Amino acid sequence: MGLIDSAIDAFRFKDTVFYKENSDLQSKYDALKKLNEEYPNNEDILSELFIVKKGLDGENEIAYQLKKAHIGMYVLRDIKVKHEDLTAQIDYVIITPVYTYYVECKNLVGNITVTDKGDFIREFTINGKKIKKGMYSPLRQVEAQREVIRKIWESNSSAIKKFFASKNFDYYRRVLVVAANQDTILNTNRAPKEMKYKILRADALVRQIEYDLDHRGNDEYLESKKGMEEMAQSYIDLSSKEEINYYEYYKEKYCSNINAQVNDDLKDRLIELRKTRSNEMNIPAYYVFTNDELDKLVELRPKTIEELKNANTLTPIKIKTHGEKIIEEINKQ
Repeated sequence: MGLIDSAIDAFRFKDTVFYKENSDLQSKYDALKKLNEEYPNNEDILSELFIVKKGLDGENEIAYQLKKAHIGMYVLRDIKVKHEDLTAQIDYVIITPVYTYYVECKNLVGNITVTDKGDFIREFTINGKKIKKGMYSPLRQVEAQREVIRKIWESNSSAIKKFFASKNFDYYRRVLVVAANQDTILNTNRAPKEMKYKILRADALVRQIEYDLDHRGNDEYLESKKGMEEMAQSYIDLSSKEEINYYEYYKEKYCSNINAQVNDDLKDRLIELRKTRSNEMNIPAYYVFTNDELDKLVELRPKTIEELKNANTLTPIKIKTHGEKIIEEINKQ
């Protein structure tokens, strides 16, 4: 495809294609919601759920804004890449006919001010008290992520390509910090000039991209739709393929102590039941169930006689004699 054909193709293509739309935040949110139902009023889970929900809402707001655009772009959400001992997680990669944007999403409660030194100050209110504190620069964060991409690009490029194209790497791969909370007041009046256009609200994201494309140089090459798709695929190829079971991760992190307490309580109750049945029937305690069988009952926690039979833990005679009492004890809250 020639330069003219590429330009025509780029101008005709106006859709927003979400080449990758899934996000780890959605997986985390689903896992935490399930755990919250199983372990209600767990403060650690509730706190983590609140933070993840805020992040997910922020990402969704950016997705909503991008889907309304008529620019012609490929979008990848939640991209994770690794180079040697360096890793990068980019909330959004937006590929347009000219520029690629790396977007860091922030959905914070309160207002954000950027000082003349480029520092970020966050102001919010807790229980009627106004809090003002500094925060790690999300702009430096996304710039560091871009550097990881640069190192990967340089490691896969020829010496000639690196010499002629490396100096333009940052120019064509731009970074943005997007405040997704619509109630947030973003004050960049005193921010350094080179930072101002890089920090914006979600509802200004598309306008900034349109402005950049409208003010591009006349000699800047317009990538074709096919070229943008190939570029999007290259990010997929670089992405980490590791899948994390967040349900098990958060369960181990926040619920292991609870599980241990519940199991200890059940074990104590079953031991007491064994003692009672032994005394009532004038039989040795192990005739009710042995210590090994006790541990299995605590581990498997069968809720019905059928489940108890399928567990192959107790003999049929023990199930017939003591099964109902054991199930009743297990099902006590």
